[in-house]
This record gives sequence, structure tokens and C-alpha cells, in this order.
Amino acid sequence: QVQLVESGGGVVQAGGSLRLSCEASGRSFSRNAMGWFRQTPGKEREFVASISSSGSSTYYVDSVKGRFTLSRDNAKNTLYLQMNSLKPEDTAVYYCNADGDTDDIEYWGQGTQVTVSS
Repeated sequence: QVQLVESGGGVVQAGGSLRLSCEASGRSFSRNAMGWFRQTPGKEREFVASISSSGSSTYYVDSVKGRFTLSRDNAKNTLYLQMNSLKPEDTAVYYCNADGDTDDIEYWGQGTQVTVSS
């Protein structure tokens, strides 16, 4: 059974930092792109960042560029999102995502809540 398990969410003051982790189990994702999305109540899930299978390429939504850093450790089958200079508008449930081996397959974690207080 393939699972993506997020951790590291919590409550932080504006300007603070959090590091999210996403540990995959059940298969290796070393050949698959992975990323993070986030969602707030009443809104659609939005893309935050993604990383290529090797980790050599990363992509970020404009609103987090320069503040968030995405990385992965394929030996540990784990994805990380370092979030610095957090803002109240970063408050959301953050979901880990991994591409499957075909275009019609993708995997999601259960989400971790990030709350940034002003």
C-alpha cells in the first residue's frame, strides 16, 4: 500500500519558519516528480512547489519564491519543504503529492495544517 505521510505542520507567528516532511512508503518515488499543494476552506487546492525526480529542478508559485525551499532525499524516500518568513496568507492545509508512473496516476498525503498568526 502506497502512503505519503506529512508532518511538521503547526502554529507559528508571522516571520517564523516551519519545515514540512513527506515520507513515502510502499514504493520508491526516486524516479517521480513530487511536490506540495495547499488548500484553505472554500478554495481550490493550489500548487505550491514541485521538484524533479533527481532534485535538480524546482518550481515555485510566485507567492512563495524566495521564502520556501523544496528538497528531497531519495535514499529516505522523503520530501521536504522549508518555509521561512511565513505570512498569515500561508495558512492552509498542505498536501504532499507524487506523480505515478503514468499520467493518470498520482498520490496524495492526508495533509498537515499550517497556521501563521499575525
